[in-house]
Amino acid sequence: MDMLLIGLCLGAAGVVFVALAFGAAIRSESWNSDVRPELPLVKAAAPSRFFSERLPIPPAPLQVPIEVLLLQIENHVRLEQAAAESFIAFPTQALLHSKTTSPFVN
Repeated sequence: MDMLLIGLCLGAAGVVFVALAFGAAIRSESWNSDVRPELPLVKAAAPSRFFSERLPIPPAPLQVPIEVLLLQIENHVRLEQAAAESFIAFPTQALLHSKTTSPFVN
């Protein structure tokens, strides 16, 4: 029962603290302030164009021949198979958590 009352008191204190902080944050500088600062009048500038009429030419995508991709995949498979065979031949925890020399992420 004591823990429940302590929790309720701390919760109520937290709500009061948050309410005071929120009130201070949104309150204006003075409640009865009729003095307002004078702002200088500035003429509106000519509307600038955010988007240009000219469109930038996108760079051409790099075309990689399919043979190069197939060779990279085959090399990756060979390296993974070699790593698996070395683990099966002599299983250790270090080999289980070691990374292969393949450039691809497992």
